[in-house]
Amino acid sequence: MAGKKTKPKIVIFGDPERKQAVKAVKRFLKFAEGKAEIMGNFCNEGTCVNILGQADFAIAFGGDGTILAAARDLSKASVPVVGVNVGKLGFLAEFKEDELEELFGQIVEDESLIEKRMILDCVIENNGKKVFHSIAINEVAVNSGPPYKMIDLHIKADEKTLANCISDGLIVSTPTGSTAYNLSAGGPILASNLSAIVITPICPHSLSFRPIVMSSQKKVSIEPRRVNAGTTITLDGQLSHNLTCQDSVIVQKHNDVFRVINNPRRTQWDTLASKLNWAGIPKYSNV
Repeated sequence: MAGKKTKPKIVIFGDPERKQAVKAVKRFLKFAEGKAEIMGNFCNEGTCVNILGQADFAIAFGGDGTILAAARDLSKASVPVVGVNVGKLGFLAEFKEDELEELFGQIVEDESLIEKRMILDCVIENNGKKVFHSIAINEVAVNSGPPYKMIDLHIKADEKTLANCISDGLIVSTPTGSTAYNLSAGGPILASNLSAIVITPICPHSLSFRPIVMSSQKKVSIEPRRVNAGTTITLDGQLSHNLTCQDSVIVQKHNDVFRVINNPRRTQWDTLASKLNWAGIPKYSNV
């Protein structure tokens, strides 16, 4: 019948080991009856990229880790994700279960809620041969690892020397990841819709080595000069690869983007204030 709206096609992600996530998925499946077409429920099965390409939206039930794990496939398929927080904190998981149901109509109809966020492309080469390649939504981090001696990393931007970083490691972050590991290491907070790269040292052996923000068009190269046996490079706290002095790490903006459905009831700054007490006022006395 002409003018009839089609049901949105949805894929679901969740951690089957989390009872609260499983419960939330069951609740949504019941709510979605007659309102949406469920293309796949990856809470109980592996991801199928072919199915993702047919979906209009993805809904991830869990914390940020659940979303980050799904995001690598979702970005390739250009599918926006709705994050529903059933974890402890959740910056990317912006919706509560009740809000998902209350705002469902607006979520699937209002394209202005979709925010495109830059992601990073990370390649590790060993003596010129590619040995690792993946994308990062939050950050690419080098951690010193056991026996936990300081490591020495030579950093370049577009093949020009930027700095030597003698420290416990280094974080190369996206604006989305600026409120994650980068923030804990003393890095700056960036608006999530910016296109920029943040470089933040981890406990540098220098009082003057401050974090920097540079254009997302720059190609960042990391050449290890001294590392430990357990030094690793980790993407989003989930994918890891051992790093040696024969390796070279190349980090740059990826052509794909990560599409996030923003909660219309709150901003990034509201989330920072409510969850991390950002910009909290002093506790003045009544004297």
